Amino acid sequence: MLSELSSDAIAWDRTTIYQVDERAVPEDDDLRNLKHIRAALGSTSATIEAMDVDNPDLETGAREYATRIPDFFDLIHLGLGPDGHCASLVPNDPVLNVTDRLVAISGPYQDTMRMTLTYPALARANQLLWLVSGEDKIDALAKLLDGDTSIPAGRVEAAASLVMADRAALPA
Repeated sequence: MLSELSSDAIAWDRTTIYQVDERAVPEDDDLRNLKHIRAALGSTSATIEAMDVDNPDLETGAREYATRIPDFFDLIHLGLGPDGHCASLVPNDPVLNVTDRLVAISGPYQDTMRMTLTYPALARANQLLWLVSGEDKIDALAKLLDGDTSIPAGRVEAAASLVMADRAALPA
């Protein structure tokens, strides 16, 4: 999405992109979200507020990042995992119950520690944009559309929400 938008006439010099989650892996690792965001934005003049997962104390990095979170976000873009996760809010992780912080550390998920916005931070969105693709998301998307709070994504609240899904992800 960002790659497509990067060539549009957008006021990039007035655009700030905040990460919703990041894996605690080296900056040049292909798993690092920041690496892909930078590549997608190319030469735009957008400001990127990167999560400090290079901090040896991830909790300190999370607290510091939380101080930069604005009172509201114009838009938050989220994906949806086959297990119903979004950001790094993953099933059965204690981070799902964090309500007193905007940024927290989730337990290892797919072999990496992660920093994530919490539900209170995601609720600061004026608009959520869910991009969902792939047939492995059919069940999770059906639950999201039903407002099923048994999946992490079903607990995200915002002023408005738009789901864009490819045909493969659509429930029958």
